[in-house]
Amino acid sequence: MKSNYLLILLAVLLITVSCENDINDTPVSVQNIEQGKFVPNQVLIKFKDGDKSTGRTVENALSLIGGNVIESINTSAMRTANARKGSKSGELLLVSSKLGTMEAIELLKNLSEIEYAEPNWIYQHFATSDDTYYTNGSLWGMYGDASSPSNQFGSQAAEAWANGKTGSNTVYIGIIDEGYMHTHEDLASNAGTNTGEVPNNGLDDDGNGLIDDVYGWDFDGNNNTVFDGVDDDHGTHVAGTIGGVGGNGKGVAGVVWNVKLLSAKFLGINGGTTANAIKAVDYFTDLKQRGINIVATNNSWGGGGFSQGLYDAIERANLQGILFVAAAGNATNNNDATPSYPASYLNENIIAVASITNTGAISSFSNYGATSVDIGAPGSGIYSTVPVRSRGKVVSGYASYNGTSMATPHVTGAVALYVSSNPGASVSTVKNAILNSAVPTASLSNKCVTGGRLDVSGF
Repeated sequence: MKSNYLLILLAVLLITVSCENDINDTPVSVQNIEQGKFVPNQVLIKFKDGDKSTGRTVENALSLIGGNVIESINTSAMRTANARKGSKSGELLLVSSKLGTMEAIELLKNLSEIEYAEPNWIYQHFATSDDTYYTNGSLWGMYGDASSPSNQFGSQAAEAWANGKTGSNTVYIGIIDEGYMHTHEDLASNAGTNTGEVPNNGLDDDGNGLIDDVYGWDFDGNNNTVFDGVDDDHGTHVAGTIGGVGGNGKGVAGVVWNVKLLSAKFLGINGGTTANAIKAVDYFTDLKQRGINIVATNNSWGGGGFSQGLYDAIERANLQGILFVAAAGNATNNNDATPSYPASYLNENIIAVASITNTGAISSFSNYGATSVDIGAPGSGIYSTVPVRSRGKVVSGYASYNGTSMATPHVTGAVALYVSSNPGASVSTVKNAILNSAVPTASLSNKCVTGGRLDVSGF
């Protein structure tokens, strides 16, 4: 894949996303290459092993493109992976160039010491815009054959709950997205914390380079405040579908009632970049290495072309036993023909998710792919948690959104539900359990690998 990445990079178009209420179609500070969006005049550069032993190599590359180093990305997960392989270097350089992004890449690819150079792609989320919403029939994504014959196309989570399968607070899910409202009335009990940190002492207690990352880290704002208000509605909506507290007589119930949620915020009001996505993925990989039981990350976002840097980060997560559940995209495209990243990467830990409606039809917006999309899940008309403004304050609220963004957390919740009953299960075991239990569904025939929809009733 490395040898062909530039050809793929130039060939792939951004799968643009639609959002009924809260997405900016053309973020500021974004440049377009055909439909692909990236930060203008920025390049991510990876040098070959050993070729960064002196500053001269970097100096020569920067001189060629009129560049300056913005940031050297060298996460703990990168250092661990490189030590395991005996590599001498592994960091990525985020570089600004006086040249256009693609012009700079064309020059850099001719240097023998460069492993790859690629745009800093821009990503967006894949949303269009005894618990109250469950009992009134609104939470169709949780129903199934036994719980509601008229809503048989849900995930059948209600059957799992009826069998006493509601999750475990020893299982952690990483939400790579916007931030999420961890104080929400239906999420607070499942808000996870980084057990290596002492809250609010101004110290980096666990030595990961981040101070007081108690609920996670905001890579967009570079601070520990992972919830910044009503603009973090998408991340909060995702969190509620995964792990909204069940049985509390209010709001919604997630696929898994007992779970711990952590945040790696990298999507801001203008989207998120490849550089920050890599750091977010590696953040959870590092936490797993430090003993926190991260079993999966939810990735309801996408855009841009192929990134070797992001592929490598997802592979580092794979090696640590973390599933990467990804939205297939909202452009009604066949991902077999036109890949949508990150769902279309070939890492074995990825589960790519399409969206279905409450009638079992594939959602009108959903991407699909007989070989590149794995499974369908509820994604149209999904009620979940959101922050809302009331009398000048941000308070707990609920809303219905559509998108493969909404289908994806149903599957992520399924991962948590399965692992809670099967602790220590491998990535391949969990993935196979989810895919093998899919219910054949006519609208998904030849549209995804399983030809079926999510069913967690046996978990």
